[in-house]
Amino acid sequence: MNRTVLFLSLAGGLALTALVLGLPQVGTPPAPPAIADPIRPPPVQPPPPVVPAAGGSLTLTSRLSHPYVPTGTSELFATFDVTGAEVPGAKRSPVNLALVIDRSGSMSGYKLAQAKQAARHLIGLLRDEDRLAIVHYGSDVKSLPSMPATPGNRERMFQYVDGIWDEGGTNIGAGLSTGRYELSTAQQAFSVNRLILMSDGQPTEGLTSDEELTRMARELRASGITVSAIGVGTDFNEDLMQAFAEYGAGAYGFLEDAGQLATLFQKDLQQAGTTVARGVTMTVTLPSGTSLGEVLGYRATQTGNAVQVSLPDFSAGQLERVVMRLNVSGDTAGQTIRVVDLKLAYTDLIRDAAAANTASLSAVVTDRREEVAARQDVEATVYAARARSAVNMQKAAEALSEGRKDEAKLYLQRNQALFHEASAVSGTAAVAEDQAEQQAALDEYENADGEEARRSLVKKSKVKALRSFGKLGSTY
Repeated sequence: MNRTVLFLSLAGGLALTALVLGLPQVGTPPAPPAIADPIRPPPVQPPPPVVPAAGGSLTLTSRLSHPYVPTGTSELFATFDVTGAEVPGAKRSPVNLALVIDRSGSMSGYKLAQAKQAARHLIGLLRDEDRLAIVHYGSDVKSLPSMPATPGNRERMFQYVDGIWDEGGTNIGAGLSTGRYELSTAQQAFSVNRLILMSDGQPTEGLTSDEELTRMARELRASGITVSAIGVGTDFNEDLMQAFAEYGAGAYGFLEDAGQLATLFQKDLQQAGTTVARGVTMTVTLPSGTSLGEVLGYRATQTGNAVQVSLPDFSAGQLERVVMRLNVSGDTAGQTIRVVDLKLAYTDLIRDAAAANTASLSAVVTDRREEVAARQDVEATVYAARARSAVNMQKAAEALSEGRKDEAKLYLQRNQALFHEASAVSGTAAVAEDQAEQQAALDEYENADGEEARRSLVKKSKVKALRSFGKLGSTY
């Protein structure tokens, strides 16, 4: 993701794009009929800006911020909403779980007590047909092997949790390896296999590099195991924990108070037990005349004119949004140009089969610039503004973590003006909540004094950024 030059003039950094030109002036004459202007053909209606497609357990909805584009090269945003199917009355599917708990010295006292209480709560929610392994790690790793959650085994699980104590360093890699092994003992019998990792610190023993640890998350996903990561307190590496969830196709959560762990464990169990799709991959093909600016907030790989984005596993009703910045070229007014073709491929767990959804988005070239603004898609414009604000929110968090509070506040001020620009298209009400959130964040940054307060705010900001990018269901 390109870094902006710091301290650009506010006005230069605020425009949504050169295409946000405002609404047409009152009194603008209508376009003349074709018979009176043989040189320019009448405007051609583009395909509908919203393209819903349902080919299985996922529904895909696509939008362009600008269904009409000016002649020449211009910038626009494509947004793709992917939603898991609701299954009314469906029973939660059996799950094969591994709960991996950090019990290093930094977890002593309240945090470990709450983690154990949350684990007991999770055990109490399990059914006979579920399986659970309990893994806890410090410098070494100990585990209760995976077993069915029958009444007698649940009692064994409760007793095992009671015996967990704090000691040692933070060997996250060993905890992940043990969790993977325990899940593998029954993996073939389950359609849902999930590892829930909890940590309050930095990896200090065993594998310690982000590259080595995220490789483990990728390997877990490739083997059919989903990874969710929950960070507790303010001292853990939030970028690493987010990467575990992203590469592991699961969910990420930040808890400043360990007392909320039970709620997150319960939420993750429910999400795992209602999974409707896994192995979800979005491939966007860029026709001639379209080039990729960036995929905001997601890791993407581009090979030739194909851009691929991996998405998390989807539970019933889960929504994830992907926003892409694109550059398009069109030379002839009245011409309809294809902007992107999209394929969403995944394993449909409802039908137990491979499935795919497809969509195409097109735009009409016009030499009437007021038509570009008048035809602008309101929702896609707001989604793009939120994703762009997330970039600034991440930069603000990074600046604050390094003690550059004034620079951090500047990024948030840019976001305030960015949503003001978007309101010219969407109306004030559509972005009122966004503007209020940015003001609240600015106030928090102003009052963030002390290392603990700064670390907490950095983590909260990065969670907010994830949601603004569109990671709505995979961010707790």
